[in-house]
Amino acid sequence: MKFRLAAATAASLALAACGSADDASTEAEANTVEVAADEAMEPVTEEPVEDPAADIEEGTAPTAAEAASVEEAGDEAAATAAAALDAMADDSQ
Repeated sequence: MKFRLAAATAASLALAACGSADDASTEAEANTVEVAADEAMEPVTEEPVEDPAADIEEGTAPTAAEAASVEEAGDEAAATAAAALDAMADDSQ
């Protein structure tokens, strides 16, 4: 029992000796945290640039199948919205 107490005391003292006297709260003070925030809030001085690779090729239009698919999806969305409105109206009565 005495050995365990002595070992625990020695381990505690060894760990205490490893620590530093620096205060951990100094790392999160406002003057160190706000510096990054101030830099992010500075106005942008660079102008946007054009990306030629992002351009859509001229003469490309959706195919008839693509247009029909989009039209069908829109019709389904409208039907779903109408059904939701009907369900809400039924619930409120």
